Amino acid sequence: MLRSLDYSVLQQCMHCGMCLPTCPTYVETKKERNSPRGRISLMRSVADGELEVSKAFSDEMYYCLGCLACQTACPAGVNYAELFETARAEVERAGVGQNNERDFWRWLTLNVLFMHPRLLRFAGWGLRLWQKTGLDVKLRHVKFFGLLPKKLRDLEPQTPKVSPEFSDALIEARETPVVQKYRVGLLTGCIQDLAFSNINRDTADVLLANGCEVITPRAQSCCGSLHAHNGAVELARELARRQIDSFDLDSLDAIITNAGGCGSHLKTYGHLLHDDPFYAVRAKQWDRKVKDIHEWLVQTGIRKPEHGAGVTEVTYHESCHLCHGQKVVSQPRQVLQAIPGLILKELPESNWCCGSAGIYNITQPEQSAKLLDRKVKNIARTGVTVVTTSNPGCHLQLANGLGNTAQVTQPVTLLAKAYREETASL
Repeated sequence: MLRSLDYSVLQQCMHCGMCLPTCPTYVETKKERNSPRGRISLMRSVADGELEVSKAFSDEMYYCLGCLACQTACPAGVNYAELFETARAEVERAGVGQNNERDFWRWLTLNVLFMHPRLLRFAGWGLRLWQKTGLDVKLRHVKFFGLLPKKLRDLEPQTPKVSPEFSDALIEARETPVVQKYRVGLLTGCIQDLAFSNINRDTADVLLANGCEVITPRAQSCCGSLHAHNGAVELARELARRQIDSFDLDSLDAIITNAGGCGSHLKTYGHLLHDDPFYAVRAKQWDRKVKDIHEWLVQTGIRKPEHGAGVTEVTYHESCHLCHGQKVVSQPRQVLQAIPGLILKELPESNWCCGSAGIYNITQPEQSAKLLDRKVKNIARTGVTVVTTSNPGCHLQLANGLGNTAQVTQPVTLLAKAYREETASL
């Protein structure tokens, strides 16, 4: 796959080193191969036939966070996201990273659960029942999880709490505001739907308060970002086709996403399906219409609420794929600043990765923990007890790291709360 890639993409890197201080793995190890330009050199060697795809190559590509901070720093405009995804697809094609345990979990997650939304919800329902009955707490108390393999034992405390209701139960298929200015589709996601359906409800309420009719297809599929980032390109294409088929694009002004990582991938369907004779044109139309919720609100003009959200000070952690992938940087801050009485305190290294990075906290737990520790220390420096972010992975990672020391929420949730306070006071 690297050999069939447009070679000019590989040639863009000037090896200037501007990316080095922005790369979390290079900063950690100071090894050239752990840097963006080092990885691009390896990719180019594979494309030139000078290097075979090996287990070492696989390990390096999967040690990369894919945070895309290097893209922001790069003066040459290197499309690292395309290189990164192509390299991982090459690793999976070659099969150099395969082993029985890895193959099983990839099959269960990428091929089964995240390809079948109803099955994923069924698994979520089972997890919700498990948590509601308190079995997880009881078994943790008697140290039952100590019998599990170390990897599963370490991951168990990070299991997300499943929402009491999924998005379908919270959002009706069609909702119309009193004064309609726009008609938009709302993406509810997969992990977002299971763990943060309330944020989908908040997003719908904010859109309604800003004159948008909201169209929300039921039981939506995964967007495919997990698949694309982990080398399963064909599955990512299949999920892209499903998403496009879920909406009548001609009737909508925008497709709204409220998850930074998903949004970055959702805006690349045109490239993903560029040679598909049936979807190429529609995929380009899709790309033009996908908007992050904060991006859309600023573009159309946020209606400032008349009441506050019951919070006085917050800080903001930037989702890597929202700021580096989508270049949506000022808009979430503008949403927060639109709320009366709310003070935004800037977070040191706000755009430095928290270590979630899709499933990086599962595949690279040691490096992920170091990044989370760095993020938690920076949050403590702000002195605030409310942290906002805009991605489910970041949200879960920060909540696990902060524990009871601070609350994690999202800008759209605070804006929705302010609108509700406004309505309640009438």
